[in-house]
Amino acid sequence: MAEISKPEPCAERKRLTAERLRELLRYEPATGEFVRRVDRRGYRAGTKAGSFNSKNGYIYIRVDGRNYMAHRLAWLYVTGSWPGAIDHANGNKTENRWTNLREATKSQNAANSKVRSDNSSGVKGVYWDVKQQRWCAFLTLDGKYKYLGRFASLEAAARIRSSAAREFFGEFART
Repeated sequence: MAEISKPEPCAERKRLTAERLRELLRYEPATGEFVRRVDRRGYRAGTKAGSFNSKNGYIYIRVDGRNYMAHRLAWLYVTGSWPGAIDHANGNKTENRWTNLREATKSQNAANSKVRSDNSSGVKGVYWDVKQQRWCAFLTLDGKYKYLGRFASLEAAARIRSSAAREFFGEFART
């Protein structure tokens, strides 16, 4: 009886190269926009590439059947290599001008994030401790919670949090 062979596993998708990206799209560093160089799948050469994802607020571009975040493609286009984490210096996820993009660690990227919508104090890294009846300040450094103290006033907690963020995150600190 003949053996039944197992199907070959799907070949790992080839990672997009800077050369292939430059062949299909043109990146305009001053505006952060990508423009198609060739006609493909109903899109005309010369048209703007990318669409806004309302779930996470980023611009995505489909290249060779796969979706990529536009800011990561900008990095690949300019530098020729894939980045780690990319930070939008001004906090606007849709602004992909080259001067607004910088490579960062995950911790630095998080440090430059805006105040969360569920933050009741209105100050990043500060919350009200109901038991102690004081404002608590903290920050997260390399995924670890760093307690900065309890304070009688929101202003004092915010000042300490801001100072610590500048010390630990430098130019990435959003205060």
